[in-house]
Amino acid sequence: MCDMSETVAPPVEAVVSPPSTESLDYDPRLTNDDLAPLKQQTWGSYNIFAFWMSDVHSVGGYVTAGSLFALGLASWQVLIALVVGIGIVQLFCNLVAKPSQRTGVPYPVICRSAFGVLGANIPAIIRGLIAVAWYGIQTFLASAALDVVLVKLFPGLAPYAVVDDYGFLGLSALGWGSYLLLWVLQACVFWRGMESIRKFIDFCGPAVYVVMFALCGYLIAKAGWGAIDLNLSTVTHTGWSALPVMLGAIALVVSYFSGPMLNFGDFSRYGRSFAAVKRGNLLGLPVNFLVFSLLVVVTASLTVPVYGELITDPVQTVARIDNTFAIVLGALTFTVATMGINIVANFVSPAFDFSHVDPQKISWRAGGMIAAVGSLLITPWNLYNNPEVIHYTLETLGACIGPLFGVLIADYYLVRKQRVVVDELFTLSPRGRYWYRKGFNPAAIIATLIGATAAVFPVLTAGDITGMYTAAQYSWFIGCGVGLLGYLALARRGPFRLSVVETP
Repeated sequence: MCDMSETVAPPVEAVVSPPSTESLDYDPRLTNDDLAPLKQQTWGSYNIFAFWMSDVHSVGGYVTAGSLFALGLASWQVLIALVVGIGIVQLFCNLVAKPSQRTGVPYPVICRSAFGVLGANIPAIIRGLIAVAWYGIQTFLASAALDVVLVKLFPGLAPYAVVDDYGFLGLSALGWGSYLLLWVLQACVFWRGMESIRKFIDFCGPAVYVVMFALCGYLIAKAGWGAIDLNLSTVTHTGWSALPVMLGAIALVVSYFSGPMLNFGDFSRYGRSFAAVKRGNLLGLPVNFLVFSLLVVVTASLTVPVYGELITDPVQTVARIDNTFAIVLGALTFTVATMGINIVANFVSPAFDFSHVDPQKISWRAGGMIAAVGSLLITPWNLYNNPEVIHYTLETLGACIGPLFGVLIADYYLVRKQRVVVDELFTLSPRGRYWYRKGFNPAAIIATLIGATAAVFPVLTAGDITGMYTAAQYSWFIGCGVGLLGYLALARRGPFRLSVVETP
Protein backbone atom coordinates (compact mmCIF):
# COMPACT_ATOMS: atom_id res chain seq x y z
CA MET A 1 0.00 0.00 0.00
CA CYS A 2 1.38 3.38 -1.06
CA ASP A 3 2.20 6.04 1.50
CA MET A 4 -0.55 8.65 1.50
CA SER A 5 1.17 11.01 3.92
CA GLU A 6 2.24 14.49 2.97
CA THR A 7 3.72 17.64 4.38
CA VAL A 8 1.69 20.75 3.70
CA ALA A 9 3.51 23.92 2.70
CA PRO A 10 3.81 27.21 4.55
CA PRO A 11 0.84 29.60 4.57
CA VAL A 12 -0.51 30.03 1.06
CA GLU A 13 0.53 33.68 0.73
CA ALA A 14 4.16 32.55 0.89
CA VAL A 15 3.95 30.06 -1.94
CA VAL A 16 1.41 31.22 -4.49
CA SER A 17 3.31 33.95 -6.30
CA PRO A 18 6.10 32.44 -8.39
CA PRO A 19 8.22 35.07 -10.11
CA SER A 20 7.73 33.59 -13.56
CA THR A 21 6.29 30.40 -14.95
CA GLU A 22 9.39 30.16 -17.15
CA SER A 23 11.61 29.67 -14.10
CA LEU A 24 9.57 26.80 -12.69
CA ASP A 25 10.18 23.17 -13.46
CA TYR A 26 6.61 22.47 -14.53
CA ASP A 27 5.90 19.18 -16.27
CA PRO A 28 4.76 20.10 -19.82
CA ARG A 29 2.10 17.37 -19.66
CA LEU A 30 0.33 19.37 -16.95
CA THR A 31 0.59 22.93 -18.16
CA ASN A 32 0.32 25.45 -20.95
CA ASP A 33 0.15 29.24 -21.03
CA ASP A 34 -3.53 29.24 -20.05
CA LEU A 35 -3.35 26.80 -17.13
CA ALA A 36 -0.16 28.19 -15.56
CA PRO A 37 -0.41 30.68 -12.66
CA LEU A 38 -1.15 34.22 -13.84
CA LYS A 39 1.69 36.71 -13.79
CA GLN A 40 -0.74 39.63 -13.45
CA GLN A 41 -4.18 39.73 -11.82
CA THR A 42 -5.97 42.88 -12.96
CA TRP A 43 -9.74 42.46 -12.48
CA GLY A 44 -11.38 44.83 -9.99
CA SER A 45 -14.71 44.71 -8.17
CA TYR A 46 -16.63 46.11 -11.14
CA ASN A 47 -15.40 43.33 -13.42
CA ILE A 48 -16.68 40.68 -10.99
CA PHE A 49 -19.91 42.67 -10.57
CA ALA A 50 -20.32 42.75 -14.36
CA PHE A 51 -19.64 39.01 -14.52
CA TRP A 52 -22.63 38.35 -12.25
CA MET A 53 -24.79 40.85 -14.10
CA SER A 54 -24.11 38.94 -17.31
CA ASP A 55 -24.88 35.71 -15.50
CA VAL A 56 -28.21 36.97 -14.12
CA HIS A 57 -29.47 39.29 -16.86
CA SER A 58 -30.62 36.76 -19.43
CA VAL A 59 -33.84 35.23 -20.67
CA GLY A 60 -33.26 32.26 -18.36
CA GLY A 61 -32.57 34.53 -15.38
CA TYR A 62 -35.69 36.56 -16.13
CA VAL A 63 -37.94 33.49 -16.28
CA THR A 64 -36.34 31.96 -13.16
CA ALA A 65 -36.77 35.13 -11.10
CA GLY A 66 -40.37 35.51 -12.24
CA SER A 67 -41.18 31.90 -11.42
CA LEU A 68 -40.27 32.46 -7.77
CA PHE A 69 -43.08 35.01 -7.47
CA ALA A 70 -45.56 32.51 -8.93
CA LEU A 71 -45.09 29.80 -6.31
CA GLY A 72 -48.19 30.70 -4.33
CA LEU A 73 -46.25 32.70 -1.73
CA ALA A 74 -46.73 36.23 -0.48
CA SER A 75 -44.25 38.72 -1.91
CA TRP A 76 -42.46 39.15 1.43
CA GLN A 77 -42.01 35.36 1.68
CA VAL A 78 -40.48 35.28 -1.80
CA LEU A 79 -38.13 38.13 -0.91
CA ILE A 80 -36.97 36.28 2.21
CA ALA A 81 -36.33 33.16 0.12
CA LEU A 82 -34.41 35.27 -2.41
CA VAL A 83 -32.26 36.90 0.26
CA VAL A 84 -31.43 33.59 1.93
CA GLY A 85 -30.81 31.76 -1.35
CA ILE A 86 -28.61 34.42 -2.91
CA GLY A 87 -26.82 34.85 0.43
CA ILE A 88 -25.89 31.16 0.33
CA VAL A 89 -24.66 31.57 -3.24
CA GLN A 90 -22.54 34.57 -2.25
CA LEU A 91 -21.00 32.67 0.66
CA PHE A 92 -20.16 29.63 -1.46
CA CYS A 93 -18.78 31.77 -4.29
CA ASN A 94 -16.44 33.49 -1.84
CA LEU A 95 -15.30 30.08 -0.60
CA VAL A 96 -14.57 28.70 -4.06
CA ALA A 97 -13.03 31.99 -5.25
CA LYS A 98 -10.27 32.18 -2.65
CA PRO A 99 -8.00 29.27 -3.67
CA SER A 100 -7.95 30.29 -7.34
CA GLN A 101 -7.51 33.99 -6.59
CA ARG A 102 -4.61 33.27 -4.22
CA THR A 103 -2.89 30.83 -6.56
CA GLY A 104 -3.81 32.39 -9.91
CA VAL A 105 -4.85 29.05 -11.42
CA PRO A 106 -8.22 27.99 -12.90
CA TYR A 107 -10.74 25.57 -11.41
CA PRO A 108 -9.42 22.28 -12.87
CA VAL A 109 -5.87 23.04 -11.73
CA ILE A 110 -6.85 23.87 -8.14
CA CYS A 111 -8.78 20.58 -8.13
CA ARG A 112 -5.42 18.77 -8.40
CA SER A 113 -4.81 19.34 -4.71
CA ALA A 114 -7.94 17.34 -3.87
CA PHE A 115 -8.24 14.82 -6.72
CA GLY A 116 -4.59 14.42 -7.68
CA VAL A 117 -2.71 15.84 -10.64
CA LEU A 118 -4.37 13.32 -12.98
CA GLY A 119 -7.57 12.71 -11.04
CA ALA A 120 -8.51 16.39 -11.49
CA ASN A 121 -9.60 15.46 -15.01
CA ILE A 122 -12.69 13.83 -13.44
CA PRO A 123 -14.25 17.07 -12.13
CA ALA A 124 -13.00 18.90 -15.21
CA ILE A 125 -14.75 16.56 -17.65
CA ILE A 126 -17.99 16.48 -15.62
CA ARG A 127 -18.18 20.27 -15.49
CA GLY A 128 -17.19 20.52 -19.15
CA LEU A 129 -19.97 18.18 -20.32
CA ILE A 130 -22.60 20.10 -18.36
CA ALA A 131 -21.35 23.36 -19.86
CA VAL A 132 -21.51 21.96 -23.41
CA ALA A 133 -25.19 21.03 -23.00
CA TRP A 134 -26.13 24.38 -21.51
CA TYR A 135 -24.02 26.28 -24.03
CA GLY A 136 -26.13 24.79 -26.82
CA ILE A 137 -29.41 25.48 -25.02
CA GLN A 138 -28.51 29.10 -24.21
CA THR A 139 -27.41 29.71 -27.80
CA PHE A 140 -30.78 28.33 -28.95
CA LEU A 141 -32.66 30.65 -26.56
CA ALA A 142 -30.68 33.64 -27.82
CA SER A 143 -31.35 32.62 -31.44
CA ALA A 144 -35.09 32.45 -30.69
CA ALA A 145 -34.92 36.09 -29.56
CA LEU A 146 -33.10 36.97 -32.77
CA ASP A 147 -35.83 35.22 -34.78
CA VAL A 148 -38.34 37.67 -33.30
CA VAL A 149 -36.26 40.61 -34.53
CA LEU A 150 -35.80 39.19 -38.02
CA VAL A 151 -39.48 38.37 -38.52
CA LYS A 152 -40.46 41.84 -37.29
CA LEU A 153 -38.03 43.56 -39.65
CA PHE A 154 -38.61 41.21 -42.57
CA PRO A 155 -42.14 39.73 -42.43
CA GLY A 156 -41.39 37.68 -45.53
CA LEU A 157 -39.16 35.45 -43.40
CA ALA A 158 -42.11 34.26 -41.28
CA PRO A 159 -42.77 31.09 -43.33
CA TYR A 160 -39.15 30.04 -42.87
CA ALA A 161 -39.64 30.08 -39.09
CA VAL A 162 -42.09 27.15 -39.35
CA VAL A 163 -40.34 23.84 -38.69
CA ASP A 164 -42.92 21.73 -40.54
CA ASP A 165 -42.47 23.72 -43.75
CA TYR A 166 -38.79 24.59 -43.70
CA GLY A 167 -37.05 22.53 -41.07
CA PHE A 168 -34.07 20.27 -40.64
CA LEU A 169 -33.30 18.10 -37.60
CA GLY A 170 -36.11 19.76 -35.66
CA LEU A 171 -35.09 23.39 -36.28
CA SER A 172 -36.55 25.80 -38.83
CA ALA A 173 -34.48 27.31 -41.62
CA LEU A 174 -34.64 30.74 -39.96
CA GLY A 175 -33.73 29.12 -36.65
CA TRP A 176 -30.67 27.52 -38.23
CA GLY A 177 -29.56 30.86 -39.64
CA SER A 178 -29.96 32.65 -36.31
CA TYR A 179 -28.33 29.84 -34.34
CA LEU A 180 -25.27 29.61 -36.60
CA LEU A 181 -24.89 33.39 -36.66
CA LEU A 182 -24.81 33.59 -32.86
CA TRP A 183 -22.62 30.51 -32.70
CA VAL A 184 -20.03 32.28 -34.85
CA LEU A 185 -20.34 35.62 -33.01
CA GLN A 186 -19.81 33.96 -29.62
CA ALA A 187 -16.83 32.05 -30.97
CA CYS A 188 -15.32 35.31 -32.26
CA VAL A 189 -15.65 37.02 -28.87
CA PHE A 190 -14.17 33.98 -27.15
CA TRP A 191 -11.32 33.61 -29.64
CA ARG A 192 -10.05 37.13 -28.89
CA GLY A 193 -9.22 36.03 -25.34
CA MET A 194 -10.16 36.83 -21.76
CA GLU A 195 -9.55 40.56 -22.08
CA SER A 196 -12.16 40.80 -24.86
CA ILE A 197 -14.52 38.64 -22.82
CA ARG A 198 -14.05 40.98 -19.85
CA LYS A 199 -14.95 43.99 -21.99
CA PHE A 200 -17.94 42.16 -23.46
CA ILE A 201 -19.44 41.22 -20.09
CA ASP A 202 -18.69 44.70 -18.74
CA PHE A 203 -21.14 45.91 -21.40
CA CYS A 204 -23.80 43.18 -21.40
CA GLY A 205 -25.10 43.39 -17.84
CA PRO A 206 -25.64 47.16 -17.68
CA ALA A 207 -27.16 47.16 -21.19
CA VAL A 208 -29.95 44.85 -20.05
CA TYR A 209 -30.70 47.11 -17.08
CA VAL A 210 -31.22 50.04 -19.44
CA VAL A 211 -33.67 48.06 -21.57
CA MET A 212 -35.40 46.52 -18.52
CA PHE A 213 -36.03 49.92 -16.92
CA ALA A 214 -37.22 51.29 -20.27
CA LEU A 215 -39.58 48.34 -20.74
CA CYS A 216 -40.89 48.69 -17.19
CA GLY A 217 -41.38 52.43 -17.68
CA TYR A 218 -43.29 51.80 -20.91
CA LEU A 219 -45.68 49.37 -19.20
CA ILE A 220 -46.17 51.71 -16.23
CA ALA A 221 -47.07 54.50 -18.66
CA LYS A 222 -49.64 52.16 -20.23
CA ALA A 223 -51.16 50.68 -17.06
CA GLY A 224 -50.36 53.18 -14.30
CA TRP A 225 -48.51 52.74 -10.99
CA GLY A 226 -51.55 51.22 -9.32
CA ALA A 227 -51.38 48.16 -11.61
CA ILE A 228 -48.11 46.95 -10.08
CA ASP A 229 -48.55 43.72 -8.13
CA LEU A 230 -45.69 41.78 -6.54
CA ASN A 231 -47.75 38.58 -6.42
CA LEU A 232 -47.87 36.83 -9.77
CA SER A 233 -50.22 34.13 -8.46
CA THR A 234 -52.93 33.70 -5.87
CA VAL A 235 -51.39 33.25 -2.43
CA THR A 236 -52.10 29.65 -1.44
CA HIS A 237 -49.45 29.00 1.19
CA THR A 238 -49.75 30.65 4.57
CA GLY A 239 -48.29 29.97 7.99
CA TRP A 240 -46.16 26.87 8.35
CA SER A 241 -47.41 25.45 5.02
CA ALA A 242 -45.35 28.13 3.27
CA LEU A 243 -42.06 26.94 4.80
CA PRO A 244 -41.47 23.93 2.47
CA VAL A 245 -42.24 26.11 -0.55
CA MET A 246 -39.84 28.79 0.66
CA LEU A 247 -37.14 26.18 1.21
CA GLY A 248 -37.76 24.92 -2.32
CA ALA A 249 -37.38 28.46 -3.65
CA ILE A 250 -34.07 28.81 -1.77
CA ALA A 251 -32.86 25.52 -3.27
CA LEU A 252 -33.92 26.71 -6.75
CA VAL A 253 -31.84 29.87 -6.44
CA VAL A 254 -28.75 27.92 -5.34
CA SER A 255 -29.26 25.29 -8.05
CA TYR A 256 -29.60 27.97 -10.73
CA PHE A 257 -26.15 29.31 -9.86
CA SER A 258 -24.54 25.93 -9.12
CA GLY A 259 -22.69 25.71 -12.45
CA PRO A 260 -20.86 29.07 -12.47
CA MET A 261 -20.48 28.78 -8.69
CA LEU A 262 -18.43 25.58 -9.04
CA ASN A 263 -15.95 26.97 -11.54
CA PHE A 264 -16.01 30.58 -10.35
CA GLY A 265 -12.29 30.15 -9.77
CA ASP A 266 -11.86 30.41 -13.56
CA PHE A 267 -12.73 34.11 -13.11
CA SER A 268 -11.69 34.90 -9.54
CA ARG A 269 -8.11 34.00 -10.55
CA TYR A 270 -8.04 37.30 -12.46
CA GLY A 271 -9.03 39.34 -9.39
CA ARG A 272 -6.36 41.76 -8.20
CA SER A 273 -7.22 40.89 -4.60
CA PHE A 274 -9.59 38.62 -2.71
CA ALA A 275 -11.19 41.71 -1.17
CA ALA A 276 -12.01 43.01 -4.67
CA VAL A 277 -13.58 39.66 -5.56
CA LYS A 278 -15.72 39.70 -2.41
CA ARG A 279 -16.93 43.25 -3.13
CA GLY A 280 -17.82 42.23 -6.67
CA ASN A 281 -19.73 39.22 -5.35
CA LEU A 282 -21.64 41.40 -2.88
CA LEU A 283 -22.70 43.84 -5.59
CA GLY A 284 -23.33 41.22 -8.25
CA LEU A 285 -25.24 38.67 -6.20
CA PRO A 286 -27.48 39.88 -3.33
CA VAL A 287 -27.71 43.53 -4.45
CA ASN A 288 -27.97 42.96 -8.19
CA PHE A 289 -30.12 39.81 -8.04
CA LEU A 290 -32.71 41.39 -5.72
CA VAL A 291 -32.99 44.55 -7.84
CA PHE A 292 -33.27 42.49 -11.02
CA SER A 293 -35.87 40.16 -9.47
CA LEU A 294 -38.05 43.07 -8.34
CA LEU A 295 -37.74 44.64 -11.77
CA VAL A 296 -38.79 41.33 -13.36
CA VAL A 297 -41.87 40.86 -11.19
CA VAL A 298 -43.00 44.46 -11.67
CA THR A 299 -42.61 44.13 -15.44
CA ALA A 300 -44.33 40.75 -15.58
CA SER A 301 -47.25 41.90 -13.40
CA LEU A 302 -47.88 44.85 -15.71
CA THR A 303 -48.29 42.56 -18.73
CA VAL A 304 -51.66 41.45 -17.30
CA PRO A 305 -53.44 44.83 -17.47
CA VAL A 306 -51.61 45.88 -20.65
CA TYR A 307 -51.84 42.68 -22.73
CA GLY A 308 -54.55 40.74 -20.91
CA GLU A 309 -52.30 37.84 -19.91
CA LEU A 310 -49.26 37.10 -17.77
CA ILE A 311 -46.10 36.99 -19.91
CA THR A 312 -42.94 35.74 -18.19
CA ASP A 313 -40.72 35.71 -21.29
CA PRO A 314 -39.09 39.13 -21.80
CA VAL A 315 -38.67 38.59 -25.53
CA GLN A 316 -42.40 37.91 -25.94
CA THR A 317 -43.14 40.99 -23.83
CA VAL A 318 -40.94 43.13 -26.06
CA ALA A 319 -42.55 41.61 -29.16
CA ARG A 320 -45.97 42.97 -28.07
CA ILE A 321 -44.78 46.59 -28.17
CA ASP A 322 -46.29 48.54 -31.06
CA ASN A 323 -42.98 50.08 -32.08
CA THR A 324 -40.56 48.35 -34.40
CA PHE A 325 -37.50 50.15 -33.10
CA ALA A 326 -38.35 49.25 -29.50
CA ILE A 327 -38.90 45.60 -30.42
CA VAL A 328 -35.61 45.37 -32.28
CA LEU A 329 -33.65 47.15 -29.53
CA GLY A 330 -35.19 45.05 -26.76
CA ALA A 331 -34.87 41.68 -28.47
CA LEU A 332 -31.31 42.39 -29.60
CA THR A 333 -30.36 43.43 -26.06
CA PHE A 334 -31.70 40.20 -24.58
CA THR A 335 -29.93 38.29 -27.34
CA VAL A 336 -26.61 39.95 -26.48
CA ALA A 337 -27.25 39.41 -22.76
CA THR A 338 -27.85 35.70 -23.27
CA MET A 339 -24.64 35.55 -25.29
CA GLY A 340 -22.91 37.14 -22.31
CA ILE A 341 -24.04 34.50 -19.81
CA ASN A 342 -23.28 31.80 -22.34
CA ILE A 343 -19.71 32.91 -22.81
CA VAL A 344 -18.92 33.37 -19.11
CA ALA A 345 -20.78 30.31 -17.80
CA ASN A 346 -20.60 27.80 -20.63
CA PHE A 347 -17.70 28.71 -22.91
CA VAL A 348 -14.82 29.72 -20.64
CA SER A 349 -15.41 26.80 -18.27
CA PRO A 350 -15.12 23.92 -20.79
CA ALA A 351 -12.23 25.75 -22.45
CA PHE A 352 -10.16 25.32 -19.29
CA ASP A 353 -11.67 21.90 -18.54
CA PHE A 354 -10.94 20.30 -21.91
CA SER A 355 -7.54 21.97 -22.17
CA HIS A 356 -6.72 20.42 -18.79
CA VAL A 357 -7.14 16.89 -20.21
CA ASP A 358 -4.14 17.30 -22.54
CA PRO A 359 -2.57 20.75 -22.11
CA GLN A 360 0.07 20.34 -24.82
CA LYS A 361 -2.38 19.27 -27.52
CA ILE A 362 -5.47 21.21 -26.44
CA SER A 363 -5.05 24.94 -25.88
CA TRP A 364 -7.62 27.06 -24.10
CA ARG A 365 -9.03 28.21 -27.44
CA ALA A 366 -9.11 24.65 -28.77
CA GLY A 367 -10.90 23.49 -25.63
CA GLY A 368 -13.54 26.17 -26.12
CA MET A 369 -14.06 25.20 -29.76
CA ILE A 370 -14.46 21.55 -28.78
CA ALA A 371 -17.28 22.67 -26.51
CA ALA A 372 -18.81 24.84 -29.25
CA VAL A 373 -18.80 22.03 -31.82
CA GLY A 374 -20.17 19.58 -29.27
CA SER A 375 -23.00 21.98 -28.41
CA LEU A 376 -24.04 21.99 -32.06
CA LEU A 377 -23.86 18.23 -32.53
CA ILE A 378 -26.26 17.53 -29.66
CA THR A 379 -28.99 19.61 -31.43
CA PRO A 380 -29.86 21.52 -28.24
CA TRP A 381 -33.27 22.67 -29.50
CA ASN A 382 -34.41 19.04 -29.35
CA LEU A 383 -32.87 18.71 -25.90
CA TYR A 384 -34.61 21.86 -24.68
CA ASN A 385 -37.97 20.81 -26.14
CA ASN A 386 -37.85 17.42 -24.41
CA PRO A 387 -38.23 17.90 -20.65
CA GLU A 388 -37.68 14.19 -20.00
CA VAL A 389 -34.29 14.26 -21.72
CA ILE A 390 -33.32 17.38 -19.80
CA HIS A 391 -34.47 15.77 -16.57
CA TYR A 392 -32.43 12.60 -16.94
CA THR A 393 -29.38 14.08 -18.68
CA LEU A 394 -28.72 17.52 -17.23
CA GLU A 395 -30.09 16.91 -13.75
CA THR A 396 -28.12 13.67 -13.48
CA LEU A 397 -24.92 15.45 -14.47
CA GLY A 398 -25.91 18.44 -12.35
CA ALA A 399 -26.24 16.21 -9.30
CA CYS A 400 -22.49 15.67 -9.59
CA ILE A 401 -21.79 19.39 -9.14
CA GLY A 402 -22.67 19.30 -5.45
CA PRO A 403 -20.16 16.55 -4.49
CA LEU A 404 -17.40 18.19 -6.55
CA PHE A 405 -18.01 21.45 -4.71
CA GLY A 406 -18.10 19.70 -1.33
CA VAL A 407 -14.83 17.84 -1.92
CA LEU A 408 -13.01 20.96 -3.12
CA ILE A 409 -14.16 23.05 -0.13
CA ALA A 410 -13.40 20.28 2.38
CA ASP A 411 -9.92 19.75 0.96
CA TYR A 412 -8.87 23.40 0.82
CA TYR A 413 -10.39 24.74 4.04
CA LEU A 414 -10.73 21.77 6.39
CA VAL A 415 -7.92 19.41 5.40
CA ARG A 416 -5.17 21.71 4.06
CA LYS A 417 -6.10 24.78 6.13
CA GLN A 418 -5.85 27.05 3.03
CA ARG A 419 -2.31 25.94 2.16
CA VAL A 420 -1.38 24.95 -1.37
CA VAL A 421 2.05 24.54 -2.95
CA VAL A 422 1.50 25.85 -6.47
CA ASP A 423 4.66 24.34 -7.98
CA GLU A 424 3.61 20.85 -6.97
CA LEU A 425 0.30 21.19 -8.79
CA PHE A 426 2.38 20.95 -11.95
CA THR A 427 4.60 17.93 -11.34
CA LEU A 428 4.10 14.25 -12.17
CA SER A 429 6.86 13.16 -9.84
CA PRO A 430 5.76 10.24 -7.60
CA ARG A 431 7.32 12.24 -4.75
CA GLY A 432 4.96 15.17 -5.38
CA ARG A 433 2.50 15.87 -2.61
CA TYR A 434 -0.46 15.77 -5.03
CA TRP A 435 0.58 12.55 -6.74
CA TYR A 436 -1.22 10.26 -4.26
CA ARG A 437 -1.73 6.90 -6.01
CA LYS A 438 -0.60 7.11 -9.62
CA GLY A 439 -1.92 10.67 -9.86
CA PHE A 440 -5.33 9.97 -8.29
CA ASN A 441 -6.62 10.62 -4.79
CA PRO A 442 -8.99 7.72 -3.93
CA ALA A 443 -10.53 9.67 -1.05
CA ALA A 444 -11.81 12.42 -3.35
CA ILE A 445 -13.01 10.04 -6.06
CA ILE A 446 -14.88 7.76 -3.66
CA ALA A 447 -16.45 10.73 -1.85
CA THR A 448 -17.61 12.13 -5.20
CA LEU A 449 -19.15 8.80 -6.24
CA ILE A 450 -20.99 8.44 -2.93
CA GLY A 451 -22.21 12.04 -3.02
CA ALA A 452 -23.30 11.82 -6.67
CA THR A 453 -25.20 8.59 -6.00
CA ALA A 454 -27.00 10.15 -3.05
CA ALA A 455 -27.90 13.21 -5.13
CA VAL A 456 -28.95 11.36 -8.29
CA PHE A 457 -31.18 8.83 -6.55
CA PRO A 458 -34.04 11.24 -5.69
CA VAL A 459 -33.75 12.85 -9.14
CA LEU A 460 -34.22 9.54 -10.97
CA THR A 461 -36.91 8.17 -8.63
CA ALA A 462 -38.92 11.36 -8.13
CA GLY A 463 -41.92 9.96 -9.99
CA ASP A 464 -41.83 6.50 -8.45
CA ILE A 465 -41.08 6.83 -4.72
CA THR A 466 -43.08 8.99 -2.34
CA GLY A 467 -41.10 11.94 -1.05
CA MET A 468 -38.38 11.74 -3.69
CA TYR A 469 -39.81 14.65 -5.68
CA THR A 470 -39.30 16.91 -2.68
CA ALA A 471 -35.84 15.48 -2.01
CA ALA A 472 -34.89 16.03 -5.67
CA GLN A 473 -35.18 19.80 -5.15
CA TYR A 474 -32.27 19.58 -2.73
CA SER A 475 -30.05 17.31 -4.83
CA TRP A 476 -27.24 19.91 -4.88
CA PHE A 477 -27.27 20.23 -1.10
CA ILE A 478 -27.44 16.45 -0.66
CA GLY A 479 -24.50 15.86 -2.98
CA CYS A 480 -22.46 18.70 -1.49
CA GLY A 481 -23.03 17.58 2.11
CA VAL A 482 -22.37 13.90 1.46
CA GLY A 483 -19.31 14.68 -0.66
CA LEU A 484 -17.86 17.03 1.95
CA LEU A 485 -18.43 14.72 4.92
CA GLY A 486 -17.37 11.66 2.96
CA TYR A 487 -14.10 13.28 1.95
CA LEU A 488 -13.36 14.40 5.49
CA ALA A 489 -13.99 10.88 6.80
CA LEU A 490 -11.82 9.23 4.14
CA ALA A 491 -9.04 11.84 4.28
CA ARG A 492 -8.70 11.72 8.06
CA ARG A 493 -8.95 8.00 8.75
CA GLY A 494 -8.91 4.61 7.09
CA PRO A 495 -6.74 3.30 4.24
CA PHE A 496 -6.96 6.60 2.32
CA ARG A 497 -6.02 8.83 5.23
CA LEU A 498 -4.04 11.98 4.48
CA SER A 499 -1.62 12.83 7.26
CA VAL A 500 -1.50 16.64 7.26
CA VAL A 501 1.50 18.19 9.03
CA GLU A 502 1.80 21.97 8.90
CA THR A 503 5.28 23.33 8.26
CA PRO A 504 6.17 26.26 10.53
